[in-house]
Amino acid sequence: MRFNDAIMGCVLVIFAIAEITYTRTFPSLFGQSYGPELFPQIIGFGLIATGLLLIVRGVHHKRRAGINGRWLEIGPWASHSHIKINLLLVLLALLAYILFSEWLGFIPMSMIILSVLLYRLGSSIQASLLIATATTATLQLLFAKLLLVPLPAGLLLGWVY
Repeated sequence: MRFNDAIMGCVLVIFAIAEITYTRTFPSLFGQSYGPELFPQIIGFGLIATGLLLIVRGVHHKRRAGINGRWLEIGPWASHSHIKINLLLVLLALLAYILFSEWLGFIPMSMIILSVLLYRLGSSIQASLLIATATTATLQLLFAKLLLVPLPAGLLLGWVY
């Protein structure tokens, strides 16, 4: 799937405007003419400039292509049902993590999601479980122990933390 650059440029400009607007809520520093909002605003203005360039490029490309130019082009993958199922499965996995991770916890959710996705994408059951276990353990150690980012414990509250 390919979006015309003008569409992606519009999304980028909207995101940048929202980001710049949010930086206006940052507290100011006493005695300084700039504060913590300066660099995010510089990045936001850079994103706006990039988005505007994408819009101009996309509109130019659409005009040049004439009637054959499309705002959205769906690739050949869309005709394969197994690829559509894989895409749907990834989206459902994200939704399941959002809905159930607080209750079930990061470790079980990660194990389930990774095992199912790896098996669906062609790994054997043993390889799926092994890779899911190693990946989950690595992520748990990296985020919870090294970076000190709290991951949902869920059902394992007494054992993990």
